[in-house]
Formats: sequence, structure tokens, C-alpha cells
Amino acid sequence: MSIAFKGSHYERDIILWGVRWYVAYPLSYRQVEEMMGERGVKVDHTTLHRWVLRYVPLLEKAFVDRKRPVGGSWRMDETYIRIKGVWKYLYRAVDKAGATVDFLLTAKRDRKAALPFLCKAITRHRAPRTITIDKSGANTAAIDSYNTEHDAGIKMRQVKYLNNLVEQDHRAIKRITRQMLGFKNFWSAATTIAGIEIMHMIRKGQLHSTAKLRPAQQFYSLAG
Repeated sequence: MSIAFKGSHYERDIILWGVRWYVAYPLSYRQVEEMMGERGVKVDHTTLHRWVLRYVPLLEKAFVDRKRPVGGSWRMDETYIRIKGVWKYLYRAVDKAGATVDFLLTAKRDRKAALPFLCKAITRHRAPRTITIDKSGANTAAIDSYNTEHDAGIKMRQVKYLNNLVEQDHRAIKRITRQMLGFKNFWSAATTIAGIEIMHMIRKGQLHSTAKLRPAQQFYSLAG
């Protein structure tokens, strides 16, 4: 798949450069604007914002098509993301090797939020053998519902120390979002977080590539 950049006032490489900087490092849009200006590229921070919202969904689709398989033992948990001054919930899962399984930003923290995340993750991969969670009632209810509705046999474990793996992995995402000065709306937050997660997975070696490329080069390769 090749992403079309036709109609843009900027070259493809400059757009990808700006998008990657924003989702890869703990920077604000104004800081990225300043850094690009120092390198001879005059671009407004609002234009950078539009680039992220426009191209990250396309980059995510390209990444999913080339994502390496994950293991069958998952650790599932949620963390907090502030949007317009209100806490929302980012559901995430990793396998026992630390590879990201999937993620989903939700407005609430309950069974109706956890179940769509679980379905999304299983659709993109396949049902795991086991899912380790903390004592969250929402996650317990979601796994029970999935097992009942799909006649699945996912084994659920509630072992705090085993779930430390996903809790530690949250930090890589929170470290970057903390510098973004707060999201203004849910869609913008969800799109931006998708870009951050893509870059995080690339750094963990989750993009299938036939060539030995640095993480930055792998990110750019998603555009075709």
C-alpha cells in the first residue's frame, strides 16, 4: 500500500518527518514547529496537527498489515489519559514477551468498554490461551462475556506481579502524552495515541521488514 500525498504544499518526506517527531518524542506541536524551523522548514503548529490527524490512520492501517504475530499469553490493563480536563481510559495488552497486542481509547472503564477492546485485539490476532489481569471487575466481566458469546476457552488469571509487564509498558506511552499539554477532543486523542503506539511497537521490533532498517526508516517505509 502506498499513501498518497497529492495536493499537499509540502513534500512527502517533510510531512512524515514532522509526524514522526511528534509521535516519537515527548514534544508539543510548537516545539516541533520550532525544531523544523531551525532546519529550514517553515510550518505552523496547526499544520502539524492536521498532518497527524490525516496521516496517522493511514500509517496505522499499513502497520497492521505488516505487524508481526504476538504470543498467546496476554497481559491486559488500562491506564488514564486526560482529555479536555476529564480522565478517559486507554486499554492495552502485551504478550509475555512484551510485544504490544493492541490498544483502544474508551470513555468509560466498564465491561462495555473492555469487551470491544478484547474483540478488537482478537480480531486482529486470534484468541489467546490466557489473559492475565489485575482485580478489575470490568476486565473480568469482559473476558467472561467473550468466552460465553463465542464459546471460547480463554483462561483468566489474576496475578498482580505478572501484570507488572503491561503496567511498565504504559510508561512509554504516558511519557510522550504528558508533554502534549492536554488533548482537546476524543478523536484527536485516539488518533495521536495510535501514532505513539505505532512508533512504540516499531521500536520493539514488531514491524515485519525484510531489510535491516532503523526505527525511523521503518516508520517512513509505512508510507510505501
